[in-house]
Amino acid sequence: MAAKPFSLGYVGIGLMGGPMTERLRSLGWSVRTYDIVPERSGTRSAAEAVRGADVVLLNLPTNAAVKAAVFGPDGVASAVHARHLVVDFSTIPVSECKAHAAHLREQTGCRWVDAPVSGGPPASANGTLTVMAGGEEADLERLAPLMRDISQRCTRMGPLGAGLAAKMINQLIVGVGHAMLAEAVALCGSAGIDAARTPDCLAGGYADSNVMKAYWPRMVQEDFAPRGYLRQLLKDLEMVNDWAGGMKTPAPMLGQALSLYRLAASHGWSELDSSAVVKLYK
Repeated sequence: MAAKPFSLGYVGIGLMGGPMTERLRSLGWSVRTYDIVPERSGTRSAAEAVRGADVVLLNLPTNAAVKAAVFGPDGVASAVHARHLVVDFSTIPVSECKAHAAHLREQTGCRWVDAPVSGGPPASANGTLTVMAGGEEADLERLAPLMRDISQRCTRMGPLGAGLAAKMINQLIVGVGHAMLAEAVALCGSAGIDAARTPDCLAGGYADSNVMKAYWPRMVQEDFAPRGYLRQLLKDLEMVNDWAGGMKTPAPMLGQALSLYRLAASHGWSELDSSAVVKLYK
């Protein structure tokens, strides 16, 4: 196995980071970890995890968590220098990402790449994530060996923040798509047609999609396992709504999908699969 070109310090972990870390280690990468869930952590602090690493990976659930992990006591900022590079897989507001990056660079000289991902834990485990990246071209070129091992597609969308903007578009399409599928499943029942056969009937046409392949069967079979995806999608849709509102761009379909997910959460379904939104039509 060929030696890897740099070592990694991974802070945050979570649903996506766990399988990604296992995959990276299996491919020969040196990865030290700090998990915000203490009993799962490999080190005592974020600083310890990244000290000595060349590239810092962040994967945290909220902007507050990113800020604490980077600038808090024993945080990333206390252990990095100008030679380091931060790659943030977290989904946080674009403006906050830029502010964190500017603050860290002013303090340490360390550069920052925003690289939110899409595909879920299975794609994280098998290296087929989609990475939406923003940052300097030279930094993305340096990261190419890492991105080849974790993703099937890594696209630089522009300067810092552009990756997160692309993730907002991704979450808009996914969130509205989920709500639309739930409505379509309910209409199949009202029309008396077999909802389970509908994806095969529509395969190859304009209505076909990866979202339908992944989530329609779960909605029909009521496979609402406690994955926590509904909570995650609601969080992301709230962020997309704030982002779109800040640009004063009308997004009425986003508003409708968001209202459905807020209602689903109010019913206590936040820990379920995001396809559980179909329960609103029962």
